[in-house]
Amino acid sequence: MTPPLLELRGVGRSFGGGAFARRRVRAVADVSFALSAERPEILAIIGESGSGKTTLARMILRDLSPSEGSIRFGGRDLAGIRGRRERLAFMRQVQPIFQNPFEAFNPLKRVDRYLFAAAARFARAATREDAEAQAEGALRQVGLSLAEVKGRFPHELSGGQLQRIAIARALIPQPALIVADEPVSMIDASLRMTVTNLFRDLRDRLGVSILYITHDLATAYYVSDRILIMRKGAVVESGEAAEVLTAPRHPYAQLLKDSVLSIDGARPDAALPATALP
Repeated sequence: MTPPLLELRGVGRSFGGGAFARRRVRAVADVSFALSAERPEILAIIGESGSGKTTLARMILRDLSPSEGSIRFGGRDLAGIRGRRERLAFMRQVQPIFQNPFEAFNPLKRVDRYLFAAAARFARAATREDAEAQAEGALRQVGLSLAEVKGRFPHELSGGQLQRIAIARALIPQPALIVADEPVSMIDASLRMTVTNLFRDLRDRLGVSILYITHDLATAYYVSDRILIMRKGAVVESGEAAEVLTAPRHPYAQLLKDSVLSIDGARPDAALPATALP
């Protein structure tokens, strides 16, 4: 039997509790889910600020270690990854996309250098020509070309272009999983649908699974196959996107739906009350 692409079992993470900490904070508590290795999908992890979703993403990317539980990729516990070769092998398969494209690129560094570096490090490009070919292929996947970005600095490009370049960089290693943490929150609303449509295309055409981490229910419901809603570090609702949208069971999930989304996915003016639930 093929193991899941990604599997979390009772994962938790706490901070503090040392000699100078007043109390120990549990940022993530008992999170379990799996992504199939046989059917690529987009799983949206939804939560307000402080819900634990970014901490969860950092554990999946190995930036943090779980305080409890286990995270497995392809059947292997991430805690067992040792040495440079094993770390690089994992990074080829699991690539991040971060929230702010303007912070992801050094303003004094040409953006094509990021693409060439990824090609050399992860795709074994031995020459400049190989690296340029890898970069061109990845940029074509996101609707750009090397001619459009070569030699340019971040400030010479739009936020939407930079985020697509970040996605292209993540595609160069040909990963099985992309962890996208708030990937559209810092770009214009007019470009958000372009990026979310791109994620769906990557799933369907390249077979890439995506963890789409966001507080934006409108794009999450639109782009995802399944949804997982977090509150105060715990999962309070999960299921197929359409099911969670039409018939949420947990009071917080119901509040999110009523306050942020209408049934047809339109976004009303009402904002989510910050103190609506304890």
